[in-house]
Amino acid sequence: MSGAVVAFGSSFPPSLDQQQAWDEFFSGHFSDSRLARRVWRMAGVDRRHSAVDPRVEDLSGASTGARMLRHTELAVPLACAAVQNGLDACGVTPEEVDLLTVVSCTGYATPGVDILVARELGMKDSVQRLHIGHMGCYAALPALAATSDAASARDKVGVLLCVELTSLHIQPPTDDIEQIVAHALFSDSAAAAVIVPDAPGLELVDMIACTDTSTADLMTWSVTDLGFRMRLSAKVPSVLDRHVLPLTTELLGRHQLTVADVDHWAIHPGGPRIIDTVARRLDLTEEAVAASRDTLRTHGNCSSATTLLVLDELSRRSEIVAGQHVVAIAFGPGLTLYAALLRAR
Repeated sequence: MSGAVVAFGSSFPPSLDQQQAWDEFFSGHFSDSRLARRVWRMAGVDRRHSAVDPRVEDLSGASTGARMLRHTELAVPLACAAVQNGLDACGVTPEEVDLLTVVSCTGYATPGVDILVARELGMKDSVQRLHIGHMGCYAALPALAATSDAASARDKVGVLLCVELTSLHIQPPTDDIEQIVAHALFSDSAAAAVIVPDAPGLELVDMIACTDTSTADLMTWSVTDLGFRMRLSAKVPSVLDRHVLPLTTELLGRHQLTVADVDHWAIHPGGPRIIDTVARRLDLTEEAVAASRDTLRTHGNCSSATTLLVLDELSRRSEIVAGQHVVAIAFGPGLTLYAALLRAR
């Protein structure tokens, strides 16, 4: 027995045009810096989603406590919509869910989003819950492994939910290039995947991870008195350049596969340079990474939710037929790389 992803669901706060965001808020926030303007233009984002529109509510001076209150208020309805959309897509009811796995690195509360979503959707009192926090952009993949393992080993119907509200963590005005890049890239969304035992869908075949602790300081997400602050070094792509090919080759080699045998790729679009680096190292065509680029362009980098959004986009734009292989690759603090091999059945 093994579990398979049978449906995806997503939900987004109001859309915000990237250029409008610059013209009407961030230009002033960054003192109309020429460097910031260039970063904004080259971010690869046309539209983003903001649960908190900085033009209406500027949280850059708000306490972390105030931001956490807003997280619970805003995340729960967004998360409920994503889960319900996924359940509706495959005909599973909330009462049939045995395990709810919730991923977020942008907010915390107890009772948490996991409990509140289960209550709002009418899940049974016995539903098991797993919360995965503060792992960052790659967290959807270990969460997928845990939820799939429950389906395979214990016959559980699982829902994986990633909900990230990065707009809550806008930082005070600065000329720090890393903060400017983070503000240009990150966005808000909720994304869900429904995993059912012995069902047709995307089966998780294997997963691999690599953490280069020597570069741990290149990507960080720190809790401060003014929200969570990101460090995103320009050196990150060069670290991925070293690791992504051997990591992927090892994963595929376990199953007598090569890069050429992979039919679809879901690369976490951490930014244009990230996609470029992975495509070059794995010798992927532009068509192979189109779903990742389009997800970045239309939604921005939604942290952990983004990998599920790319997988969903892949399933929408082309039929994934039985026997085909999909590889999902994501990156985050640590500096950590995760790769998952999935097979359609």
